[in-house]
Order: sequence, then structure tokens, then C-alpha cells
Amino acid sequence: MSEDKVVAVIMVGGPTKGTRFRPLSFNTPKPLIPLAGQPMIHHPISACKKISNLAQIFLIGFYEEKEFALYVSSISNELKIPVRYLKEDKPHGSAGALYYFRDKIMEEKPSHVFLLNCDVCCSFPLQDILDAQRRYGGIGTMLVIKVSAEAASQFGELIADPDTKELLHYTEKPETFVSDLINCGVYVFTSDIFKAIEGVYNQMRETSSNYNHFQYATRSAPADFVRLDQDILSPLAGKKQLYTYENKDFWEQIKTPGKSLKCSDLYLSQFRETSPHLLASGDGTNKKPMIVGDVYIHPSVKLHPTAKIGPNVSISANVRVGPGVRLINCIILDDVEIKDNAVVINSIIGWKSSIGRWSRVQASGDDNERLGITILGEAVTVEDEVAVIGSIVLQNKTLNASVQDDIIL
Repeated sequence: MSEDKVVAVIMVGGPTKGTRFRPLSFNTPKPLIPLAGQPMIHHPISACKKISNLAQIFLIGFYEEKEFALYVSSISNELKIPVRYLKEDKPHGSAGALYYFRDKIMEEKPSHVFLLNCDVCCSFPLQDILDAQRRYGGIGTMLVIKVSAEAASQFGELIADPDTKELLHYTEKPETFVSDLINCGVYVFTSDIFKAIEGVYNQMRETSSNYNHFQYATRSAPADFVRLDQDILSPLAGKKQLYTYENKDFWEQIKTPGKSLKCSDLYLSQFRETSPHLLASGDGTNKKPMIVGDVYIHPSVKLHPTAKIGPNVSISANVRVGPGVRLINCIILDDVEIKDNAVVINSIIGWKSSIGRWSRVQASGDDNERLGITILGEAVTVEDEVAVIGSIVLQNKTLNASVQDDIIL
């Protein structure tokens, strides 16, 4: 059994989604926006690499292939694992996309197929889920986690047998409370998942053939759109087909830029155990700036030794940080310049932006608030002695006066 091949599929979505990630997602696909110094998608891909007998990783989405070509090529070389991008001709739903590319996914005749959502942040205990699935049997096992009753309604809620871990009931974003156990968007299936999806397709065809033309034309979902949650998980619950594996570690869904700042923090904390070499160090002496807490700094960054960085700061390539600068809880993207004595707190600074001398870019830091994180789009210039507080600024803007609680279009 241990010699069986395994493949992984990561759903990356497409340009019709990700609108909540603007202005960062205007020119860069959401999955390639860095968290803790690595593209968002890099974290689940790195976790997949640790699965024994992993044969291939597939990325499925409806971005143009050229947008992922460079990343796919570099990550395949880095991990020595084939990574392929498969472009949907249109959205098919998570289960539908899996079925649409079934021949490619099953080329290596894997015993199990992992399915992950790209916008999930967790420690991805994939080998543990696979081992549990082999013990349980059935079609698949899903990662689940306990959350507060207030938060549960935003996700798929489920009931599982406390002893056997069988999925007994599943409902997507219920209006009334069902359970504090939610779906984490990480699954492993046997090849029988394709038969289950095909069964749903056949049901849809039968249903649609019984519709008259008008009824069929007004269906809310197309006939070849199959959702994993409502169309597969809910009907199979309680039939000894699906099981659960509880995540005892961190988990977040990365729906907004504010959440990405929180997830960057979670990944930086994880680096302490998994990749301590990625974390910066410095005590304000020997030409090194003061580093506080968990900080990632790309090797190409130029930092003045009088700067103070951290906690939870991620600085990408070719950034220039001047004397006296203070950075706290922020993501600084490529080619940014932060000039003398500027302060950046609870913010994301877009590519090629410039922060002037003695300027402040900050926010409350509450990622549940609409303007709890300040976000500067690409190539924004904040001039000297300007404060940008709790605001979102679209790309290519120049701010020569202070703003607060505003969206600058």
C-alpha cells in the first residue's frame, strides 16, 4: 500500500473571483500574492512535497496559462516534482473541474487524489490525513476544525461520529447553527470520487431532460457545474463513504487582504519550527537593523542599520528601507522604497510604491473591519510627511495630503 502513487490538485480559481483582493489582484493573480515571503500557493505546494510517493501536482483554474507559466516552471525545478497548470474553459465547480480533467489527473494511476483550495492557510497535515483515510476506508477524508459558534455559519458546518469519525451530516453556510465543526477545504479521495461525480452528472442530465426548455434555461447552475460541498459531500454524508480528520493546529481562509496579513503572521510563526533559516535576525548592531519577533527579509533587500523591523513583517525582493524606519505587522512587496523615519503599521504596500520621509501608513489592524488594514496598490507614491490611515489606495496614485478611512480611486 505504501508504494501507491498519490497526486495533488490545488484549485486556484480565476480572474472572475478575487475581487475582494483588489487592488492587489489587479495585475497579479491572487494565488501568486506573497505571504511570509512566498506566493500564497507556495505554502500548500510545499506541504504536498512532503507526501510520500507524490507523483504530480496539478493547479486548476481559469487564469490564462501565461500568468502561471513562470511560477510553475520554477517551482517544478525547485521541488523536483512535476507541477502542471490546467486551464478550465469555464468554471465547472470544484468537483466538476476534478472530473473535467480526470484523464490527466489519473494518468499515473494514483491510489489517492488530494484536493486543496488555494485560499486556505494551515499547517496542511496531508500525510496524517492520508494515513487516516487508509485506516477509515470509504471514498474520502476531509480536514475539519472546531471554531466558535459565531464564526461557524460562514463555512460548511458538519456533524461527525465522535468515535468512527464518519461524516454524518454536512450543510454549507447554514442559516441556523448546526455544529462548531467546519470544513477546512482540504481533502483526500480514492479514485471512486470520479464515480460519485459521474453519478451527480447523470442525475443532472435526467433532471434537465424532464425540464421544459424555459425551466432549463432558468436553472441557477449549468448542467456541467458540480459543487463538491452541496452536490457531493451533503448527499454522501451518513453513508459510510466520507470521514473527517480534525485539525488541532491553525487554520484561516484567505478571503481578503486583511486576512492575508494574519496568515503571513501564522506562516512566519510556523517557520520557527519548519524553516528557521528563512527568519531574519538582528540586534541593531554590527550594521544589522533591530529585528523583533518573526520577520522574513528577501536577501536582495537593502536595510539601513538604524531601522527597526517586526513583529510580523515580510519584505519582498529589491526593497530599500531608509534610516529610522519602523515596520510593524506589514507586508512590503517587490521594489518598494521606504524613506527616512517613515512608519508602516498594519498595512500592505504594493509593488514599486514609495513612502516619503516622516510619513505614516497605518490602520487599526482589525482584519474583520472593511478598512482595518491599509492597502496601497501598485506604484503608489506617498509624499513626505503624509499620513495614510485606514485607507485603500488604488494603483498609480500620488498622495500629497493626508487621508483617513477612505478609498482612493
